[in-house]
Formats: sequence, C-alpha cells, structure tokens
Amino acid sequence: MADFQAGYLACPIRNVISRFGDKWSMLVLYSLHASDSGVLRFNELRRLMTDCSQKMLSQTLKNLEQSHLVHREVYPEVPPRVEYSLTETGKSLMPAITSLIDWALVHFDEVTQRQITD
Repeated sequence: MADFQAGYLACPIRNVISRFGDKWSMLVLYSLHASDSGVLRFNELRRLMTDCSQKMLSQTLKNLEQSHLVHREVYPEVPPRVEYSLTETGKSLMPAITSLIDWALVHFDEVTQRQITD
C-alpha cells in the first residue's frame, strides 16, 4: 500500500497538470499562443478574460512563470511596461492544449449536458 501511495504522490500527471490544469491557466496559455505577436500585456489579457479578476489573473501569471511556462519581461520605463509570452516549455505544451480544445469542440454537448434521472 505504501508503494502505491508513493507512486500516486510522485505521479507525473498529478504533479504537472496541477501547474496549469485550472481554467485560468489554460486560458492564459491559449491567449498568449493565439495572439498575433505571441506577447501580451497584463491589461490585454484582462480584456480577453473579462470574467477573471485582476487578483486571480495576477496569481495565475505568477504561478505559470514559476512553472516555467510563461516568461515575464519588465522594461525599465516610466511607467513600467510588463509583457508576457510563452517560454519554449510553454510553446511545447500548446499542441496538447489545442488537441484538447479540438476534442472539447467535438464533444462539448455530450460532456456539458446534464443527465436527468427519475
């Protein structure tokens, strides 16, 4: 039993997906990927993700930066300019995320439909 628990706690899926598996992280990653320049400022992301609070977006960006999926570039200007982009690791994740999006588009109704049981 202890071996199973150790394996479960060390599981790569569990430990990696927890870094970007929440809805805000996936949306940030995809927004950066889908942008024409591959670079977005905080307020540009805020405009794209209107239902995400400023605090949550800030926290999400920090987590993605700590996970080496997003790069934060601060320019020494007044006022300071901060831009976000995908790292090479973040870019390498995008085929998996776009495949998941494609799957979700095909199966959206099945997955989101509530079953009514009597």
